[in-house]
Amino acid sequence: MIFDTKAFDFLEKLLITPSPTGYESQGQKVWKSYLENYSDRVESDAYGSAIARLDINADVITVMLEAHADEIGMVVQHISDDGFITLNKLGGSDSTIARAKRVHIHNRNGIVSGVVGNTAIHLQDKKNGGGTEPSWKDIFVDIGVSSKEEALSLVQVGDPVTYVDQVELLNDEIITARALDNRIGGFVIAQVMRNLKKKRKDLSVNVIALNSVQEEVGGFGARMMSYRHMPDLALVTDVTHATDSPGINQKEHGAVKMGSGPSIQHGGANHPQVVRLIEKVSEEKKIDIQHEATSVRTGTDTDSIFYQRTGIPSALISLPLRYMHSPVETASLNDVKQLINLMTHTVLALEPDHSFTAL
Repeated sequence: MIFDTKAFDFLEKLLITPSPTGYESQGQKVWKSYLENYSDRVESDAYGSAIARLDINADVITVMLEAHADEIGMVVQHISDDGFITLNKLGGSDSTIARAKRVHIHNRNGIVSGVVGNTAIHLQDKKNGGGTEPSWKDIFVDIGVSSKEEALSLVQVGDPVTYVDQVELLNDEIITARALDNRIGGFVIAQVMRNLKKKRKDLSVNVIALNSVQEEVGGFGARMMSYRHMPDLALVTDVTHATDSPGINQKEHGAVKMGSGPSIQHGGANHPQVVRLIEKVSEEKKIDIQHEATSVRTGTDTDSIFYQRTGIPSALISLPLRYMHSPVETASLNDVKQLINLMTHTVLALEPDHSFTAL
């Protein structure tokens, strides 16, 4: 096993605890409880973003490690007279993979089970659109009731919905789960904090680990917390597209391979001196890294962090992920381990008065 039992049990609990965007509180409770063991204090804000701190000295710089806590999902949009539920998406959920799935609807009291209906191929009207890719207005959930009144006794409009999927290991290294994007990032920064607490005597800077809400709909949690705490530096981690599975044009999307180490981005919100520091650490510690180019945006919370107030020098270190925004997201635990090592050693390489300027 690449991780010890305590770490893997935390990862599994984090992954199976539903945290659709805007409804992250249960997952954040799991994260906060774990981080209480590896930080000086843990706090959260009004919308549920959580931070854990290691405070070394008020006169040294502060680095922020950031990941987002939320996952994509669905939400109850409408309930018909005969009790069928229409969904809408939360974040970038793909309607084309929604049919014939088991789902959990999360109400105030717990979980209601349902299935996404899929008309049998024998009954589909091919002449009138049967068998075509559905939009969200075509998706419906059956919770086993026969009227709107029955349905309303169990769920209401606005209840979040997630797929029913478990964590599985395809082998000793490869993990697949519903919410690796980006609960794996919350795991990564938690393990970095665990490492840094053990190496506290070698730590020269203050550290904030931030697990942000609502990245999937605009990066709002990261904006609030980075503005509030205004660190001197931010190391952000999220997933990136592994482009080594069939059917992906690498000339268009870049060449990133699962199992070949974390990926760093160049350009955009990524400060060149911070990127160079990460590259230097990877060379010294013999950690394999991959490279990506940022066109306009990174598509992550880095875009929400770097421009706050007078600017926060930032860099994104990503985990290669296959099948993003699906119930079968797949990643290499060895890549996860190398990502944790890279972030840990980058923080340990920081000087008390380290500064980053473009000129």
